[in-house]
Amino acid sequence: MAILNVTPNSFSDGGVLYRSGVLIGALVDRAAQALAAGASILDVGGESTRPGADSVQVEEELERVIPSIEALNARFDAVISVDTSTPEVMEAAQPAGAQLINDVRALTRPGALAAAVKTGLPVCLMHMQGTPQTMQAEPIYKNVVSDVLQWLLARADVCQTAGLGRDQILIDPGFGFGKTLEHNVLLFHSLSQFIQAGYPVMVGVSKKAMIGQIIGRPVAQRIVGSAVASALAAQLGAAILRVHDVVETRDAMRVMQMLVQGQQ
Repeated sequence: MAILNVTPNSFSDGGVLYRSGVLIGALVDRAAQALAAGASILDVGGESTRPGADSVQVEEELERVIPSIEALNARFDAVISVDTSTPEVMEAAQPAGAQLINDVRALTRPGALAAAVKTGLPVCLMHMQGTPQTMQAEPIYKNVVSDVLQWLLARADVCQTAGLGRDQILIDPGFGFGKTLEHNVLLFHSLSQFIQAGYPVMVGVSKKAMIGQIIGRPVAQRIVGSAVASALAAQLGAAILRVHDVVETRDAMRVMQMLVQGQQ
């Protein structure tokens, strides 16, 4: 899954595809490069969820996201994911061409669950402790692995009761969203428990603070660390890798597959 942020303030590449409006030409070029490199999903987001990020008004998010999805849908035969927690954006994204809802708030915003059910689209439910404004202040868990996994499973049950099919649900442990480095490492070590729960698991560690804390490098210099971590997640059974750098991630995966699995 290639990350396409149409925001001015995302932690990794805010402003690259958005100034006072969406840079459609740059967006299409970035998507074409990602697909040529091996991506199969294009994840379009119009609200930054980095630590401390401010929320975005509904109309502004719609103006960022919907034209982007329409442009990508018109040009590419690829799965388009909408990275949003906003009910109005979910409903507008489906006719624009979105085929997956990727929600860092796991459909907890008022009206989001009903909107997702209405679209008929599959949904990725992510765990986040707190909000983007508060999540890294002082995250605390009794047992981070069981706390996060049980929360996601309970949320999946709620979604099925509301009308989503079990086969429409993916889960994401939410690396970096209300977790310390220790929490993130424990979750990564326990990815098998999430996979054994029976839902496809998405992993997004690309360029996050956890990578920077491990290798001691700023955001722009975390490509190698991110690619290695993503390849390890694939080795452990992750179904989707959400990444900024597709080429490097694919290279890391090929090396991993050949040297560890004996596969090309």
